[in-house]
Amino acid sequence: MKKLILTLSGITGMLISSTAFGDTLNGANTSWILTSTALVLLMTIPGLSLFYGGLVRVKNVLSVLMQCFAITCTMSILWLVVGYSLAFSEGNAMVGGLSNLFMGNIAEETMSGDIPESVFSMFQLTFAIITPALIVGGFAERMRFSSMLLFSVLWSLAVYSPITHWVWGGGWLGSMEWLVGVEGAALSDFAGGTVVHITAGIAALTAAIVMGSRKGFPEVTLPPHNMTMCITGACLLWVGWFGFNAGSALAANGDAGMAMLVTHMSASAGALTWMICEWIKHGKPSALGAVTGMVAGLGTITPASGFVGPAGGLVIGIMAGFVCYNATMFLKKKLKIDDSLDVFPVHCVGGALGTILTGVFASSQLGIFSGQGYSEGMSMAPQLAVQIVGVIAVVAYTAIVSYILLKLVDSILGLRVTEDEETEGLDINQHNERGYDF
Repeated sequence: MKKLILTLSGITGMLISSTAFGDTLNGANTSWILTSTALVLLMTIPGLSLFYGGLVRVKNVLSVLMQCFAITCTMSILWLVVGYSLAFSEGNAMVGGLSNLFMGNIAEETMSGDIPESVFSMFQLTFAIITPALIVGGFAERMRFSSMLLFSVLWSLAVYSPITHWVWGGGWLGSMEWLVGVEGAALSDFAGGTVVHITAGIAALTAAIVMGSRKGFPEVTLPPHNMTMCITGACLLWVGWFGFNAGSALAANGDAGMAMLVTHMSASAGALTWMICEWIKHGKPSALGAVTGMVAGLGTITPASGFVGPAGGLVIGIMAGFVCYNATMFLKKKLKIDDSLDVFPVHCVGGALGTILTGVFASSQLGIFSGQGYSEGMSMAPQLAVQIVGVIAVVAYTAIVSYILLKLVDSILGLRVTEDEETEGLDINQHNERGYDF
């Protein structure tokens, strides 16, 4: 009897506690964002690390893994010290303030909506990690490790945090009434088409242009050293992307469910479309083309994932595979720009395409393609105008600041390894280790 009374007392206490905190803390939402945070971190280490590591030559594989790992550690500390404050603290239209340095205002009971702010800040940190890590693909196999670290720190402070504030932190892209004359008008970017993919793609392209091509490009073929590693990393990216997109609902609800569904459909369609394009052009489909098309589908659906329906996601994935494939061919074959791992044509072109198409497929008037509809007072034309202005602004700002930072780092440390060091490989001359022993 005594045990029964104690048990009932414990259950009653739990119910009272749940009621007391029910208006502020949502356990289901918190659990989902904790899970999503782990999934997004999985995208960088090990997902992106293996994907990029498999794509470079064997003498540089360890350097790419080290770059992704070091960026993860460095961005984490930077986010704690000042990055989160610049992105999400109250400031002005361009950047947040310094009121939350070292996350000094975050305690166990501090809330962001109905989840703990510690969980929200950690979730956003995983985005701040993967964005500069994506840029690695633009300068792979030729940048000094020290220069990469300095550039990543400066770029995160000058580009990533301010643009995050523009879009998600109360900045000017979240308040676009001045452009279309509709109260509440704002850029629709559900999970980072502008914040992550356009910024990373433009920075990678800028780095590739500033640093020049790898030795031998484009005359010499520079094939991936390990497609098995590459595909393993790509599969981890696909799984982790569910946290990236569905987690951006910041709740365990229908928005998260729809984001997950359309993300999967777009990835599948992007992979098949790229594969078919290669099949038609070269006579055979390749594994590299399939996984690259998958990443294109994932990046392109990212800004639209919480706003469009399943059929809209399918169309966006098909367009991603076709457009990004042709952008890749044009960049390498026509312009002969050595964006080593195709960051610009996949992430920037895909991110821009998806951001603009959000203004179309978010419509609730497109039959089976219908999304959740526009915010009150908005229609397709003004929403498209907002999306296009947002894309142009992010592209221009990122390109200019990235160029300035690259030149600054070059003047301080030198961006590029010497020709002999490049021939030897970055594994040995930057880390005194080998990724493989033969």
